[in-house]
Amino acid sequence: MVNTQTSATVRKPSKVEGLKDRSHFLREPVASELLQDTTHFTEDAIQILKFHGSYQQDNRDNRLKGQEKDYQMMLRTRSPGGYIPPELYLTLDRLADEYGNHTLRATTRQGFQLHGILKRNLKATIAAIVHSMGSTLGACGDLNRNVMAPAAPYRNRPEYEYAREYANNIADLLTPQTGAYYEIWLDGEKAISAEESPEVIAARQRNGNGTIFHEPEEPLYGKHYMPRKFKISVTVPGDNSVDLYSQDVSLVVLTNPQGELEGFNVFAGGGLGRTHNKEETFPRIADPIGYVSQADVYDLMKAIVATQRDYGDRTDRRHARMKYLIEDWGVERFREKVESYFGKPIEPFKPLPEFKYLDFLGWHEQGDGKLFVGISIQNGRVKDEGSLQLKTAIRELVQTFNLPMLLTPSQDAILYNIDPANKAQIQTILTRCGIQGVEEIDPLVRYSMACPALPTCGLATAESERAIPAILDRIRALLDRVGLEHEHFITRMTGCPNGCARPYLAELGFVGNGPDTYQIWLGAAPNQTRLSQVYLEKLHINELETAFEPIFVYFKQSRQPGESFGDFCDRVGLPLIHQYVAQYQPESVAAATIEPSTPDQSEALKATNKARRRVTIQENVYARLQEAALREGKPASQLANAAIAAYLSSLEQG
Repeated sequence: MVNTQTSATVRKPSKVEGLKDRSHFLREPVASELLQDTTHFTEDAIQILKFHGSYQQDNRDNRLKGQEKDYQMMLRTRSPGGYIPPELYLTLDRLADEYGNHTLRATTRQGFQLHGILKRNLKATIAAIVHSMGSTLGACGDLNRNVMAPAAPYRNRPEYEYAREYANNIADLLTPQTGAYYEIWLDGEKAISAEESPEVIAARQRNGNGTIFHEPEEPLYGKHYMPRKFKISVTVPGDNSVDLYSQDVSLVVLTNPQGELEGFNVFAGGGLGRTHNKEETFPRIADPIGYVSQADVYDLMKAIVATQRDYGDRTDRRHARMKYLIEDWGVERFREKVESYFGKPIEPFKPLPEFKYLDFLGWHEQGDGKLFVGISIQNGRVKDEGSLQLKTAIRELVQTFNLPMLLTPSQDAILYNIDPANKAQIQTILTRCGIQGVEEIDPLVRYSMACPALPTCGLATAESERAIPAILDRIRALLDRVGLEHEHFITRMTGCPNGCARPYLAELGFVGNGPDTYQIWLGAAPNQTRLSQVYLEKLHINELETAFEPIFVYFKQSRQPGESFGDFCDRVGLPLIHQYVAQYQPESVAAATIEPSTPDQSEALKATNKARRRVTIQENVYARLQEAALREGKPASQLANAAIAAYLSSLEQG
């Protein structure tokens, strides 16, 4: 029996709990409304549709007063560990053109999203994905989401292979068993897919100490599924590419000196979603829970799921994630409850090395004589635009060489199993299509992420994906101006506080808080093991330079040798940063820039830098100014300011 009581007072379950109860295991009202000749689903159907991997959206760019919203569907794949076989990728590429908006988007959970699909094309799209060895079941909704794992396809490092294997097996263990998915989207046909591990099948059927219901259709979840989304990752010691501290549960593979799997360290209680002005909602990093042997890992995972399933808050969806259960109970009480389902004590946590952030871009040895190449995809958007023909390049490479793909947690893609004889040809295609080599990418861009936000996300109040390239350009220009030309840090941006791009684990986080306005978070660890803190509640993006110039100057003056920006902000603390900013005296209030060479560039500058008080000068004058600045040993802005002040004085005197 699912527990809906978190205190002595019985509270009414949320509306979504009632929808799940009446859905007949995720069938209705989706099945009925799919047959209706309408452009969109009702609000009730939208909630159940999420379990099938789809969100209904409205393209706000196309809104016209008095007309119906521009309804369209976003569809997300379930791809444990980021695995995308060649046939699935080519199908997704085709569907993006045939039914979508001609782009694909790699997500921060290692799946692909299709945007712009009309309701009438949704069934054909899902069916095509399933017939190409893909799935969207459980990519959204109140259940286990896509299970993450490091994307590096090493063949000579067994811990990486174990991480991918167990990410896939745990995804299978926690996949909904309802027949609704195949009934609705494939007319009852059960598509052929990879066989499940016998250990997974056996574990799913074991009751343990109340981990499953006597309900054949959903023995683990029951008809109410989970209180909210549930996120899992599996990684290896030292590799935090999966942002393990942000997950509900993270497993860390532990092997013996011979490379044989022994067990897993277990973390639990992470989660980043929150709501502005609701202090009872907050990001939280996972706690160490203990160690579990290989033989018991599936039973422990079921015990953790059952604990959240039965004791998570089903009355207030803002308080429904497992992080709040652990925060309210404490780690010890949570561990004791998990042990009651598990049937024995959880073993003590084992020592781990320091974690590092890794992205595996560029060319690498795979360990079996073959190669893999990591391709940077800014903000995960696979598209053709101008000289960057990314969608064309990846399609050509997958078609020509039949290459499988692994999506990374940082929204990039790895093509692997590459014959070294084909490296030169592959690199030629990448170069021809304008894809930069890893050494050519500004690290500020390389280590950034953004959610889609506007125009399609209904929760977004500010831009993200479309805004961050110009914002990173402005941050780079500002770093250059204060003498931090070679500095970079983890930057992440979201259009709302839900945290889809994990901004609270970034050294610099932008969180949408109104049109063109962001909450600013500072001070996370560069390896994503420490949360950032709120520095500013609201910053209009036009004030970016004014806000960050003093912070960067303070960082340059007071950092310790080799200290990262996030570690600096954490060490000195936000009160001292605020104090320094309040006392800061800028050298100038105007920045000289080279005359834009095209009208488009001029308009872009106006759009993104309205409050920067730019003084635009011709390129030859700027070159002379730079020469004078070098000769005098003074900033160019100081000389420009003095020259303009002298000229204005002469006008006043005349």
